[in-house]
Amino acid sequence: MSKATIYDVAGAARVSLATVSRAINNPEKVKPETRERVLRVIKELGYKPNAFAKGLASRKSTTVAVVVPDMGRASIAEMMNGIADIARVYKYSILLYILESEDASEEDILREIIAAQVDGILYLNDEINEEQYHFLKEVKNNYQIPIVLTNTFYPGDDEIPSVSIDYERAGYEITKKLIEEGRKNIYMVSTVRKYMVNDLKESGYLKAIEEAGLESKIMRTSGRISINTEHFNEYFKENKVDGVIAVRDSIAISFMNVAFENDIRIPEDIGVAGFQNTKYARLARPQLSCVDVPIYDLGAVGMRQLTKLMTNEELKERVVKLPHSIVLRKTTL
Repeated sequence: MSKATIYDVAGAARVSLATVSRAINNPEKVKPETRERVLRVIKELGYKPNAFAKGLASRKSTTVAVVVPDMGRASIAEMMNGIADIARVYKYSILLYILESEDASEEDILREIIAAQVDGILYLNDEINEEQYHFLKEVKNNYQIPIVLTNTFYPGDDEIPSVSIDYERAGYEITKKLIEEGRKNIYMVSTVRKYMVNDLKESGYLKAIEEAGLESKIMRTSGRISINTEHFNEYFKENKVDGVIAVRDSIAISFMNVAFENDIRIPEDIGVAGFQNTKYARLARPQLSCVDVPIYDLGAVGMRQLTKLMTNEELKERVVKLPHSIVLRKTTL
């Protein structure tokens, strides 16, 4: 008598337990190639379905994995509030996975998520690249797990739905604001590490700078205050600057602190803008002008899109762009 279990079948076929059950009980709900692979493994292992496997076919989805780059950013914490509120409405549990780990690669973490038998994945990592995106598609297709990109997206491909803002447009608008103040030496302070959304912010900045006939100046620094403070002190000693747009509020505020220490007036000498409108923008003195990204809504809408996928509802839009605005405070004229 075979001792093979449904876990053995799922592992050998590289699918979830629910997919094995659907292949047995509701084959029309499984892609033909996936169904054939599952049935072939069942035959090879001599697996005999039991009541547990049959029960999985009607199992109510309850668990969502939320994948974040790290928890040190104020924007991630606020986005999690939006996710949690919608998850609570639909009675979903959340498993949080943090990618900033020395012990495991992103692929290892995604394999851990697959093994946890989650019903859907919200992917918040804005460092996404081509290799990561294709691996996510493999996870979605091979294991039948719905995925929604939140506050990031992969251009030119909507197989995995996304929720974000038009970061390129936002970068263009905030740059135009500083240009209209008469600023001529405007720096975009971005990150050394490559992030998809920062590439878009830079693209919008470059478009506005080119239209105005100015010289583009992109400075790359660390998101860590201890590093970028030293970087600012050295860099701006020998470079003329009258405008700074930072890709994160925390970077903008750390720049302002360096400016004050060097007796630079803001906004009279240098206009400064951030790019999130987190609580730090309001707590800063002077208060920081910035692009207002609807961070809570990004989390809430991303979670709502995922609930639709998990219940086989049709998505009206696969690429959702939420509206943004420019909030002018005391760091611009």
